[in-house]
Amino acid sequence: MAQKSFTVTADTGIHARPATLLVQAASKFDSDVQLQYKDKKVNLKSIMGVMSLGIGKGADITIFAEGNDAEDALNSLAELLKKEGLAE
Repeated sequence: MAQKSFTVTADTGIHARPATLLVQAASKFDSDVQLQYKDKKVNLKSIMGVMSLGIGKGADITIFAEGNDAEDALNSLAELLKKEGLAE
């Protein structure tokens, strides 16, 4: 299992639009992709799961991926977070 950690930098946190972008990006991969915030871990391919976390600015999040394209999934999601100014 591969993982990467980030700190949310967007003033609005991970609200509806960025959550949708993340879910769409994660859904392109076969790997199981999970998002962890505090002690809760959800499927990153589920918009309801991501929204249920209520991730705000300054939050520390970790993305986990397991499967044949796990590294590609993590790299793609990390690039999206940085490009959209959501996290670093």
